[in-house]
Amino acid sequence: MGSDFKAIPLVDISALVEKVDHPGMADDGDLLDVIRELDRACKDAGFFYVKGHGTAESLMAEVRDVTRSFFQLPLEEKRKIRLTPRTGYRGYQRVGQNITKGKLDMHEAIDCYAHIEPGKYGDLGKHLEGDNLWPDCPSNFKVLLDNYARLLRDLSRKIMRGIALALGAPSDAFEGGTAGDPFWYLRLIGYPVPASISQEQRTNTGCGAHTDYGLLTLVNQDDDICGLEVRNLSGEWIQAKPVPGTFVCNIGDMLEVWSNGIYQPTLHRVFNNSLHYRVSVAFFYESNFDAVVEPAELCREKTGGVAKYDKVVYGEHLVKKVLNNFVL
Repeated sequence: MGSDFKAIPLVDISALVEKVDHPGMADDGDLLDVIRELDRACKDAGFFYVKGHGTAESLMAEVRDVTRSFFQLPLEEKRKIRLTPRTGYRGYQRVGQNITKGKLDMHEAIDCYAHIEPGKYGDLGKHLEGDNLWPDCPSNFKVLLDNYARLLRDLSRKIMRGIALALGAPSDAFEGGTAGDPFWYLRLIGYPVPASISQEQRTNTGCGAHTDYGLLTLVNQDDDICGLEVRNLSGEWIQAKPVPGTFVCNIGDMLEVWSNGIYQPTLHRVFNNSLHYRVSVAFFYESNFDAVVEPAELCREKTGGVAKYDKVVYGEHLVKKVLNNFVL
């Protein structure tokens, strides 16, 4: 939340996607332009659209379509994959089960996480151990979403390489002990038309104001329905209006800590005031589950030489949030 931005910037990352893994890429003029734009966007808004990302627009639409198809199923069918503590907090939540800062949200969702083998992280990971729950219908759901998550994991890695360069670090600064084995999760979210919800389930917001937990979020939203709003420094809520073919990206809590506050996540919320059901698919790219995230030395040097944030174990941060996110 760095400025009184009135619109969310758009960054063409095609040069980054094409060149960031190449030797000697740091001197490429087109790539340097992208890095400067990412730096400006992260400092000014903490949010930005990306185009030129290499993900087929048809795939993005198909992911939204199967998500919408699932949410159109009868409740009893959707509840076959319902989220519980015994499922590792993976699966379906009906409208009104999700909570943001103690208030019910008016959306339904499916939560999917990277696989955690039992015992891999000891007590730290036990709450999220297990496999994702996939519906039988639509029949292509699992294959499609597994592939989509794989593609977005690699895209996120490339964007994070650009952000590392923007901070003056080596391109692989977020790899290794910080995010060399990045945890990820995927939320498929449906925001119903308020008038279609019973009075006792109806709330003011589809999702209350919050920041995201990890490094980077990529949002695939409907092309024709506004809903996502981002708060600027003056407290104004700026609409993240759909830009077809783009992802809406935002930075999260772990990047704030790592950058010692050079980049700060921005509060955002969702209202569906349209006459249509709204779908959004958010991919969250995180640090290693057991990473101890702390201000990087080069970022401390840029901000007075003192760490402004305590160390954070990412998995502890995530689990604390998850355990308080639902009415079950």
